Amino acid sequence: MSTKPKINKVVLAYSGGLDTSVIVPWLRNNYGCEVVCFCADLGQEEELDGLEAKAIASGASKCYIEDLRMEFITDFVFPTMQAGAVYERKYLLGTSFARPLIAKRMVEIAQLEGADAVAHGATGKGNDQVRFELTVMALNPTLKIIAPWREWDIKGRTDALDYAAEYNVPVAATEKSIYSRDRNIWHMSHEGGLLEDPWNEPEEVMYTLTTSPESAPNEPEYVEIAFREGIPERVNGVASGPIGIIEELNALGAQHGVGRVDLVENRLVGMKSHGVYETPGGKLLYEAHGALEQLCLDKETLHYKEQIGLKYAELVYNGQWYSPLREALDAFVQTTEKNITGIVRFKLYKGNAILVGRQSPYSLYREDYVTFDEDDVYNQQDAEGFIKLFGLPMKVQAMLEREGIGVTEYETTDYSSFKRD
Repeated sequence: MSTKPKINKVVLAYSGGLDTSVIVPWLRNNYGCEVVCFCADLGQEEELDGLEAKAIASGASKCYIEDLRMEFITDFVFPTMQAGAVYERKYLLGTSFARPLIAKRMVEIAQLEGADAVAHGATGKGNDQVRFELTVMALNPTLKIIAPWREWDIKGRTDALDYAAEYNVPVAATEKSIYSRDRNIWHMSHEGGLLEDPWNEPEEVMYTLTTSPESAPNEPEYVEIAFREGIPERVNGVASGPIGIIEELNALGAQHGVGRVDLVENRLVGMKSHGVYETPGGKLLYEAHGALEQLCLDKETLHYKEQIGLKYAELVYNGQWYSPLREALDAFVQTTEKNITGIVRFKLYKGNAILVGRQSPYSLYREDYVTFDEDDVYNQQDAEGFIKLFGLPMKVQAMLEREGIGVTEYETTDYSSFKRD
């Protein structure tokens, strides 16, 4: 039987939900340690109400609640967006890049508090345990890590409620949602409940941010997003800072039902899961940024950047934010952003963000080059020599095949010359 390590003080990633509330007395009972709670304000809004008092009532000696929205957006959201990182074609990584920031601040608070351990409420089935723990390992490998879900005998909500009652942990008297959710200023995620069968259509009451397309306004609305060096600066001409911009785009997109994603994804731990995400502002920012890149990046850079985006997304999803490779990829991405300046216009209508215009002083698109009218910059006769050289390898291959077997693999053999004996 394994012996628990000696812990004097632990910093717990705390949300105020049933699980993390129960973890507070569980840590004290099983490790005999002082518990300091930490909650990162990433835009959960009313979910933060009364959190400090609840943590203290649950047995914590202290509770830090810190507004990290600006750092979240500028150091995690925007770099990931600039990389074009999308996990498995749809997921804009709202939970994935929140975890390393939370864990980073946990490590810093552990240093301030003289704590020798950190703890989290992630389950042994999910990705978050990896994201928390890899960050701690990367930033302070001397800290011990406690993951109660991998140790305790609590099997579900009933067990947790019983434990809470036994140790006088305050638990909200409201009925628990059938869905497991994660919320921040970037997105809302939904798992569990009816979603456990991917054949089921998500029920409308599940959505918490976005209006259904059917209920969205019957008239379209236009929105313009201005970027400077890959960073959004203005919405409809108004500069309101990173937090204000995302809040404004969230409101606009949500009103028109934009940003819903239904995805069966591959978790890092080896199983598939079915989730629904609402990312209205993120959808608009990703689409707008990509539209400017189409204008301003040369072909080779744009195509290579698509590959970078896939790897970047994988690293973020897998909790490897603080890895040398992610930092190296970020250096490449930041080089590509120098000319991503301009304005993108969308028409929002019934769940759609329809791209209707884009412009940039660094645009590589030249109307005088692509026009079907007469121009003086492109000699169409030049294309003949280009095509001959571009197709030369294929021509040589076909010539060799004809020399060997008389036909290429794409020709039909003429059997008319063959005679039967």
